[in-house]
Amino acid sequence: MMYSTMRDTIILFFRSARPAASLSPFARPSPTRGASLRHHHLDPDRVQPVSSRRAFLSSVAVVTVASSLSPSAAKASDAGVLLGASAPDFSLPNSEGKGNTSLGDLTSSGKWTVLYFYPGAFTSGCTLEARGFQRDISTYSKLNAQVVGVSVDPVEKNAQFCSSERLDFYMLTDKGGKVSKSYGTALSVPGFGTFSNRQTYIIKDGIVRWVFQDVESKVARHSEEVITKLMELQRAA
Repeated sequence: MMYSTMRDTIILFFRSARPAASLSPFARPSPTRGASLRHHHLDPDRVQPVSSRRAFLSSVAVVTVASSLSPSAAKASDAGVLLGASAPDFSLPNSEGKGNTSLGDLTSSGKWTVLYFYPGAFTSGCTLEARGFQRDISTYSKLNAQVVGVSVDPVEKNAQFCSSERLDFYMLTDKGGKVSKSYGTALSVPGFGTFSNRQTYIIKDGIVRWVFQDVESKVARHSEEVITKLMELQRAA
């Protein structure tokens, strides 16, 4: 799981080194990034040739870093210790441009909160994961639940991601990864900084009711397993 998560993070850096017109390496060229992502299948193991010498050298450097990493070089803390405990407090800028959203804001609604951390907007795995949540958004609503994403991406990038994918939920920007660390989902890559590992938390009344740690291996069906667990928790409540 660790190496798959690291791969998604590495892809994020690979993409950031490419020209703006080539920011969708997993799909054929199209007039807009949103249309490309929406209408073409994403394949995380296929990357088109880099269109410039500078981008090529950057990508080679990133791949070199990736091949030299070991599990101990980029490790997320054990998030399972939070199960049954109070969810760490936070107040982070949201992608809607309406200031900060806090844990208190989310819990005050009385809803169940699906708080999911992801490595980076516009990467293949994160796009598939977001699409899964969006596909099932009406089911979450019926279950009195809200979906909120968290990453270290800038507010502007998260806003673009939500707009491109037409998401009916928002993202929070955890600049520096402080909140990710408090949730045990921080992933540190030497030379690149801290990112959010792909993990999901079900929170109710400020308590962590469930933690999904092995998300990377089943991104495409993750939303389905979250709904199944959410229904199970509600029946037991």
